[in-house]
Amino acid sequence: MSAIPSTMFAIEITQPGGPEVLQPCRRAVPEPGPGEVLIKVAAAGINRPDAMQRRGLYPPPPGASDIPGLEVAGQVVAVGGGVKHPTVGENVCALVTGGGYAEYCVAAAPLCLPIPKGFSWAEAAALPEALFTVWANLFEQGGLKAGERVLIHGGSGGIGSTAIQLAREFGAEVFVTAGSVQKCIFCEQLGARAIDYGQQDFVEAIREYTGGQGVDLILDMVGGPYLQRNLECLAPGGRLALIAVQGGPKTEINLLPILLKRLTLAGSTLRPRSLAEKAALASALKSQVWPLLKAGKIKPVIHGAFPLADASETHHLLESGRHIGKLVLENS
Repeated sequence: MSAIPSTMFAIEITQPGGPEVLQPCRRAVPEPGPGEVLIKVAAAGINRPDAMQRRGLYPPPPGASDIPGLEVAGQVVAVGGGVKHPTVGENVCALVTGGGYAEYCVAAAPLCLPIPKGFSWAEAAALPEALFTVWANLFEQGGLKAGERVLIHGGSGGIGSTAIQLAREFGAEVFVTAGSVQKCIFCEQLGARAIDYGQQDFVEAIREYTGGQGVDLILDMVGGPYLQRNLECLAPGGRLALIAVQGGPKTEINLLPILLKRLTLAGSTLRPRSLAEKAALASALKSQVWPLLKAGKIKPVIHGAFPLADASETHHLLESGRHIGKLVLENS
């Protein structure tokens, strides 16, 4: 294994703003502390929170790197004190609190997971953020069970496509919204019944498709504009899991459906959670989801992998909404 250099290529946020504020830089290679490992990054996933951080709306938690990037795949090249697993030389993917858009990144050892056999670096890098988010919100907080109906908004993205596959494999009936005929076809190929929200009112569609019964759980990343309509879609005892507010954080709603249908509204974000909480999620994923990955029953959908130096252009693509599946950055 080659020596670890003192500096590395990275992408930094020069000031809050559009994709153009993502610029190449040289940074010191970080050193792993106790309980941490240093990963030579082969690929890093791109996520909506990266764009929020770039715009100054999602600051990194205390102690985290200011370099964007919340998930990586690569080889462990150094370990901090007390780390027994993973070991130097092991290939892993990892959920991180920042620093992914770089040649090297520090990760907490408990949040490193083995790369399933046959997965490319890009596919491995696309696993952590989506899987941690979907498992935490659909299954642990949302309590999704076999035989239930779930509505997933934004079914063609990285989170949505992962949620479709996991919900399908655990026996749920899956409905999604998507923004074009092409995206709807893609979602249906994954096993969902798709609603083109540009052509059809999803509340009316859910009412029709479920015989007026509604769905048991909704995974929503739109927020304010969808809240009242989500309540209308939920069956008695239904749950709403809110994971983002891409459409805005504020709205005015009628509370009566919550009372009359005994609804539960819950929200969460992943990045600020404690290491212990994230480690528990990693353990659950390793036992419940990794066998499905190894068996080829679920797999991340990659729209494209792009050079790390092209992070700015790739963020333009992210915000255009033209992509289907995940966008990934690769180190050459």
